[in-house]
Amino acid sequence: MGNTFFFIRAFLIHWLDKEDTFSQQSPFIFQIYTRLVQFLKENKSGNLEIEKFRETLLKDSSTIPVLDLGAGSKKVPEAHRSISRITRYSTSNIKFAQLYQYFCSLTPAETVIELGTCVGISTRYLSEKTKGRLLTFEGSEEIQNIARRNPLPARTEFILGPIEKTLPEALESIPAVDFALIDANHTYQGTIGSFNTLVPKIHPKAIVAIGDIHWTPEMEKAWEEIKSRPEVRLTLDFFECGIVFFDTPGKKSHLVLDI
Repeated sequence: MGNTFFFIRAFLIHWLDKEDTFSQQSPFIFQIYTRLVQFLKENKSGNLEIEKFRETLLKDSSTIPVLDLGAGSKKVPEAHRSISRITRYSTSNIKFAQLYQYFCSLTPAETVIELGTCVGISTRYLSEKTKGRLLTFEGSEEIQNIARRNPLPARTEFILGPIEKTLPEALESIPAVDFALIDANHTYQGTIGSFNTLVPKIHPKAIVAIGDIHWTPEMEKAWEEIKSRPEVRLTLDFFECGIVFFDTPGKKSHLVLDI
């Protein structure tokens, strides 16, 4: 019950603080934001092939055992979960899957990292904008197997295991990360740990997206700490996720935006 009240309070604060397109005085932010709004408006139905895959999973009532290595799921906490419920409650909707895709497209997208494959919906959207390698990390083998059901481009690499172990190992052979989506552990320690592991590989033109920044007090604490980091120059808070920039014109800024 406590987390429910926290979530409602966080949403109300976000709603009161949010700004619109016309409030943006920075040409850099105005351009990025207006293009995002236009992109989402023009693609309301998403990628039809990916959404067809989503619909197939939403109709799949079979259950699988799930290994949770993080905070778990509020709506699907059982050890055995139906594929339909995992898809409904643990994946990004069309709007946010495309939001991640949009911000990925603003980077060179030669190396893209996704922490939290789940059933592979966001993976497929990111793959469309990835020009080089897309490395997607998942802790549960049963869930990863679902994501592998339909073929993905050869540039997509599935990595299985605890992220605190697999991510440092994978980054050893990667010179730089262009875009990263942190949407796996959903705890303070897991989120901060992943961010800290990625930072040495981040370059000025890179972008990091963080899912569920207002999900719990722990996640809000992680988000506030990331915002305060000296290497972070701009953050965009869309409530369901936060976007982090490392090189922007003007002073350090933190914006609460609506889409």
